[in-house]
Amino acid sequence: MFRLIALPLGIGIALAAHAETPTDLVARYAQQAASSQPGFSASAERGRSFFVRKWNVTDKMPDCASCHTERPDRAGSHVITAKPIKPLAPAANPERFSKLAKVEKWFRRNCTEVVGRECSAAEKADLIEFLVATGGA
Repeated sequence: MFRLIALPLGIGIALAAHAETPTDLVARYAQQAASSQPGFSASAERGRSFFVRKWNVTDKMPDCASCHTERPDRAGSHVITAKPIKPLAPAANPERFSKLAKVEKWFRRNCTEVVGRECSAAEKADLIEFLVATGGA
């Protein structure tokens, strides 16, 4: 997509507006994972297992579903603040996984709180693959 920007004197230039797609991010994370795991390919099944796993780092947030519900195609709410959370699945929330910086921010925060560490590129690829492949259901 190109956006026309008007400059003084009627001069205009077209700047590319780029947004990642969930598929782009899966490919990016899978490529990163393949550097340490040759032949790595994202797996929706591993992503589902990651999503439902009880990490039990904290009592209030033992797993992803604590806030995102067991149906990530539905809205959730933060278990501590009660702040509403839009659906995690891209099919239900097209804004999900569309900006790398935002995706990285939330993976860093949520993985640290729920998993107890930053998530690996393989885990990120698998989780997004699950959410895309199943619609989160």
